[in-house]
Amino acid sequence: MSTPSRPPTPPPSTSRYGVASVVGNALEWYDFFLYATAASIVFGPLFFPTTGDPLIGTLASLAGLTVGFMARPLGGVIFGHIGDRFSRRSALVATLAIMGVATFAIGLLPTYETAGVLAPALLVVLRVLQGTAAGGEWGGAVLMISENVPAERRGFLSAWSQAGLALGFVLSSGVFLLTQVMLGDEAFLAWGWRVPFLVSVVVVGAGIYIRFRIPAEHGGHDTSAQDAPPRLPVVEVFRTQRRSLLLAMALRVAENGGSYIFLTFALVYGKHVGVPQELLLLGVMTSMTAAIGTMLFFGHLSDRVGRGPVYLGGATGLALLAFPFFWMIDTGMPAVVLLAFFLGNGLCHAAMIGTQPAFFTELFSREVRYSGLSLAHELAAVFAGGLSPLIATALLATTGSSVPVALYVIGLALVTIVALLVTWRSAGLTGRRPGPAVRDPEPAR
Repeated sequence: MSTPSRPPTPPPSTSRYGVASVVGNALEWYDFFLYATAASIVFGPLFFPTTGDPLIGTLASLAGLTVGFMARPLGGVIFGHIGDRFSRRSALVATLAIMGVATFAIGLLPTYETAGVLAPALLVVLRVLQGTAAGGEWGGAVLMISENVPAERRGFLSAWSQAGLALGFVLSSGVFLLTQVMLGDEAFLAWGWRVPFLVSVVVVGAGIYIRFRIPAEHGGHDTSAQDAPPRLPVVEVFRTQRRSLLLAMALRVAENGGSYIFLTFALVYGKHVGVPQELLLLGVMTSMTAAIGTMLFFGHLSDRVGRGPVYLGGATGLALLAFPFFWMIDTGMPAVVLLAFFLGNGLCHAAMIGTQPAFFTELFSREVRYSGLSLAHELAAVFAGGLSPLIATALLATTGSSVPVALYVIGLALVTIVALLVTWRSAGLTGRRPGPAVRDPEPAR
């Protein structure tokens, strides 16, 4: 008597992929954004002390931020290769573990007063580890949702991965704000700044557990011999999909560069013009909380009218807001300052980053998609988000004015606007809805 065969195991629900992406992304970027917040507030005097202008010490700590961005393309190559050839899950578990260890270790570091030059050297090394992990995180977290949802809802559902990123920023800013308020400035500078870094070890464990509960699918391909993956996915991206790579990088310039002006440099600028630090952190936290909702809205809107129009609106808004943003910070009025952060982060940035996951997914073919997304995302991040706070702070230190910074923001926006207009057909600027399936681009000529 034959034993009846078992029915096939049903695939995990979309909600499981969504939870694994959102929670893991939130925890990963909580860790990564902690450095950006600390670099703007406390790392200058603690790790890069100077006897002159405090902006110089802040400039040095932001240079460490840039170093982390420079490591992100390496992470994109390493974990994109693992994700495309072997398993998306393995890559994502590894990125979260590396990020958690590096972040916890930053909380244990001696300061310059205790260890001299060894302190900033160790801080930079740990920042490189953070950058490497972050470089492999975004692409995999996006694909976890975008490759497992209906095409007609890809914009909205994929935007949830970005909501996780925003949640990570909110958590990092909130923990810093809460710690500072509870301890006071003196205790916070003495030891309280370590608390946000040390508590990350608890939550990272939860994120790893959640990610282990999703399937270890075999990369971005079928396991049949007829569909063997490229031996070097990143090389295949450069060989066959250069156009998509360049377009995705250009799309990142306004989004990533502008966001680090409105989130990280804004803390430096506000402190420079005498705005209370607690108000600035509140502005960051509330604007990114609001952005969770607006990202989802813009992702949904991109399902209705196309990715390009929504993205173009965000980049154009960024250019128009460049000067008013700093004028609003200058007032020091709480309502006006909070409005400035909302317009920059909750609207302009959210329109671009909420559309980005589906947009980028549709630019690359599946067998190299993890590598393509990660490489484009992280190469652009080096020159956009990685350099923008450093350049903006240098401009402020040199001129004492926000005018050159505003002009720099407009320049970032123009790069993306021009790229969208030049590639208007592939970017979907005709207003048509996305196609029924994730397309496979033609090889570049």
